[in-house]
Amino acid sequence: MDTGHCGGTSLQAGAVPAGLSRRGFIRAAAGSLGLAAAADAAAALPGILPPVWRQTSDRRIRIGVVGGRFGLSFHWHEHPNCTVTAVSDLIPQRRAALQQRYACERAYESLEKLVLDPEIEAVAVFTGAPDHARHVLLCLDHGKHVISAVPACLTLDEAAALKARKEETGLTYMMAETSYYRRECMTARRLYRDGVFGEMVYCEAEYYHPWPPGSGERHNLAFHNGERTWRYGLPPMLYPTHSTAFLIGVTKERLVRVSCVGHRPVGDEMYGEAANAYGNPFDSGMAMFLTDAGHPFRCNVCWNIHAHGERAQWFGTKAALYSAGSGGQPTAVLAEGLPRQSLPDFGAALPPALRVDSGHGGSHPYLTHEFVMSLVEGRAPAVDLYEALAYTVPGIVAHQSSFRDGEQLPIADFDPA
Repeated sequence: MDTGHCGGTSLQAGAVPAGLSRRGFIRAAAGSLGLAAAADAAAALPGILPPVWRQTSDRRIRIGVVGGRFGLSFHWHEHPNCTVTAVSDLIPQRRAALQQRYACERAYESLEKLVLDPEIEAVAVFTGAPDHARHVLLCLDHGKHVISAVPACLTLDEAAALKARKEETGLTYMMAETSYYRRECMTARRLYRDGVFGEMVYCEAEYYHPWPPGSGERHNLAFHNGERTWRYGLPPMLYPTHSTAFLIGVTKERLVRVSCVGHRPVGDEMYGEAANAYGNPFDSGMAMFLTDAGHPFRCNVCWNIHAHGERAQWFGTKAALYSAGSGGQPTAVLAEGLPRQSLPDFGAALPPALRVDSGHGGSHPYLTHEFVMSLVEGRAPAVDLYEALAYTVPGIVAHQSSFRDGEQLPIADFDPA
């Protein structure tokens, strides 16, 4: 359910009258209805929104869900082509929460036990970031398809291992990148597909999630029962996908070079090369990438600045799209004949039970649907392993650049040979 390919309502009433061009129709609508109505008319034109969902198969994917925090926020049990067969978490309370959420009686104390269940076809891995690659490899080794939380991995060696194992097994892997299914990104993807942007000259994206010293959020994220979690001292550029997805998930360009400058906070006990498990002194990273098409891309990931959220701005030779932001910036599409400050609703491409609000900009139902349908239909998911590594690996190299005062470094390629 790639909403370059899927995601919403099909409004046949918006068909362009015979003999009138798409642009001419929009201009005529603007003249007679006003700009707001013209924006609505534009959203109704064929191609802007994908078809309404219709069930085409009775097959039900038998899935196991692992990770009783983020793993609680998906909709596997509500999808007509999916059944939650088992759940798992190391912590009993979280395991029980998964059972309650997904109405599932079968529970395992660990992923290592869950993957031995022969009834499970696929596993949703929502464990800590440092464990993603190891846990995905374990699932693949036991013949299970996998959807994993972001990022795909934390090292280049892990990226190589994931690529090799996925290609050896032929199993399906998908990364649950939420930015890919934000409405702004879905809209940008379809406008890019239809040539509305012209050449996509430049994009800038950012993920701001502040948790400053002494804050309750820092305590909740960095500690559990007084012990440090994997987020303690996490290098921001090892968690880049909420930003990189905004460009790669629209144009499919690859990031080939990067210069990154990291911010070293003063007097913060969490950061320093001897302060955390990562040897990380940076709480924020600002990177400038170059794509394989020769386009610049600015990407920020910051933990301790006074801003919040995931957003992007796309600039083409013919149009631009601005995401709303925590500083009060409005959503805006700047394109001839397409003035608007609202975005299409893509929800009708989902099964009715999944047409609900959710976290991360409403993306969770789309992620649920895309993974399930990729297995039902026997195709690669939108964010398959190659896309996942294209989102993830540039951040690993950007982090290396930060230690070298922003030296521009080449980015390894993990696409198929």
